[in-house]
Amino acid sequence: MKSICFYFQVHQPYRLSSYRFFDIGAHDHYFDEYANRYIMQQVAEKCYLPANEVLLGLIKKHGEAFKVSFSISGLALEQFEQYAPKVLKSFQKLAETGNVEFLAETWAHSLAALKSKREFSEQVKMHVQKIKSLFGQKPVTFRNTELVYSNDIGNMVYKLGFDTMLTEGAKHILGWKSPNLMYCSAANPKLKLLLKNFQLSDDIAFRFSERAWNEWPLTAEKFVSWIEKTNPKDEVINLFMDYETFGEHQWAETGIFEFLKSFPALAIEKSGMHFKTPSELSEELQPVAQLNVPYPISWADEERDLTAWLGNEMQDEAFNKLYDIESKIRKIKDDKMIRQWRYLQASDHFYYMCTKWFSDGDVHKYFNPYSSPYDAFINYMNILSDLVIRVNKQATRKPAKRAGTRKTDVPA
Repeated sequence: MKSICFYFQVHQPYRLSSYRFFDIGAHDHYFDEYANRYIMQQVAEKCYLPANEVLLGLIKKHGEAFKVSFSISGLALEQFEQYAPKVLKSFQKLAETGNVEFLAETWAHSLAALKSKREFSEQVKMHVQKIKSLFGQKPVTFRNTELVYSNDIGNMVYKLGFDTMLTEGAKHILGWKSPNLMYCSAANPKLKLLLKNFQLSDDIAFRFSERAWNEWPLTAEKFVSWIEKTNPKDEVINLFMDYETFGEHQWAETGIFEFLKSFPALAIEKSGMHFKTPSELSEELQPVAQLNVPYPISWADEERDLTAWLGNEMQDEAFNKLYDIESKIRKIKDDKMIRQWRYLQASDHFYYMCTKWFSDGDVHKYFNPYSSPYDAFINYMNILSDLVIRVNKQATRKPAKRAGTRKTDVPA
């Protein structure tokens, strides 16, 4: 019998203030406190709280047959603590059931794995510690920002102590192979890989309320029948998506919460399927083949590559300039500057600079405060320029002379 792996990404960036050219050198108020509070509380009411309530009800009803997994970015966890403590408590209540697995990821929902092994490692360790302190659970499965994966990233992840990782079931990597099986890394066969079934996942995440879709409306009965029709040799259906799918991307009026309630119940009661966590699947399943991924893949857009974040000159310039100051910012050891630098690493800021437009292009507008990618670039670079100036000042500042160092100063 097939298993189902329900995985949700939970993330909110610290959104940037409107920062003009004339603000450079004047102040370091980079982040929009009002917008961050408002958006977090809005999403909490529309998505996090009602969705968590549904999941808790499913766990109580179905027990061991229903389990889910989350990766919650460090930036989202911070904002829960600051702006939405009820949300944090509701996740802790889910954790107490023992039916929820929390995955590790980068603290700042960053693309550090592409640029700095040290920063990547530090952010992952920060995130693991935070998950342990909040939920009493040490993550054993890794999920990189936006499911970004390659052979090299897999090696880094394995060295950090993880033997299972989530990524995209990209067609150009799989070819004729099914995403509904366990695989392993060709560069390190000890690292197991669970692959997103993007067709079924995106039917919920993107197409659920699309009236022009020939399968609209999507019902629980129809969705379960699609899973039943998959190859009998398939072992697991990995449904990976943003948690904001429920109530935010797809509003409550679309019936998305009713679907969330009825789909698992129908899959369990009618078809005898069980919902498993990634760590359970890692123990139960053996890899059927190795996957060679020499260049990074992701779950974004039609190409499933990095071009949503690093696909034009603006994005590349901002990304490179951000990491160019890493050595200096580490040397000055200013906690506030390091925190600001990490907030600026959130992949969202580069996503807003994306100039592509494909079938799922509307996703690029989600909570995007900018009228164009160019406005996003200019605002980001103004802020980054100010941070660079401040970092350079600190890095070149001569240490003050200590008293009592002259030869004539003899201790009594």
